Amino acid sequence: MDYDFSFFLVAATFVTGIVWGGYSLYLKRAGLPYPTEKEPVLVEYARSFFPVVLIVLLLRSFLFEPFRIPSGSMMPTLLVGDFILVNKFNYGIRLPVLNTKIVEIGEPKRGDIVVFRYPKQPEVDYIKRVIGLPGDRIAYFDKKLYVNGTPIKQVSLGRYQGVGQGANMTGAERLEEDLAGVQHSILVAPGASSVEDVFVVPPGHYFMMGDNRDNSNDSRYWGYVPEANLVGRAFFIWMNWDWQNSGIDFGRLGTVLQ
Repeated sequence: MDYDFSFFLVAATFVTGIVWGGYSLYLKRAGLPYPTEKEPVLVEYARSFFPVVLIVLLLRSFLFEPFRIPSGSMMPTLLVGDFILVNKFNYGIRLPVLNTKIVEIGEPKRGDIVVFRYPKQPEVDYIKRVIGLPGDRIAYFDKKLYVNGTPIKQVSLGRYQGVGQGANMTGAERLEEDLAGVQHSILVAPGASSVEDVFVVPPGHYFMMGDNRDNSNDSRYWGYVPEANLVGRAFFIWMNWDWQNSGIDFGRLGTVLQ
């Protein structure tokens, strides 16, 4: 059980519901009318907050959840300061706090951008791209990716010009990669070292990599992501704020992720 924001939302919904509902039940059993003007202060607060926290809990747990991008591991697709929305039901509906799946809906596809709980520290959320599905054989050598023995096509787009907190990636090579029909940009830094190996994805797990290949702490370094750790699929940038890049970048607002 993770005692995170979801836990406090569930607790707040439960407490406010019990206070308001308990008071209403007491009045009904006592045959007293519900006071329209002078409620006990605690009951008044509970009645006001219960529907709000309940709606937030339902939206955040079962539909969409906002996240902020704190690092450059998914550049150039996601920049530091991007605020994204994550679809919570694409990969099944889970109970908040317990993270137990109660409804099967779908599974991650190769190329999806996924938020998940970091296996080595589950209270921390990571965001990466799905590279390997259960049973896949993933190889990474000389900054090139191979899936089940097939090299993934890469086309050079020239040198990257970083901005704001991502300016340190200026000069990296920008490549367009075609991952099972999902075309997206990646960055590689000439001369930078990285793990080179062959990885066989076990059943019920996924192999994740950042688009910023030489600046990403991902499955190459710590292993595979269990299906139970999946949070949802990132699909939309609704805000961007980078204080080193003049604040809001309006050009990124409304970007659909792929």
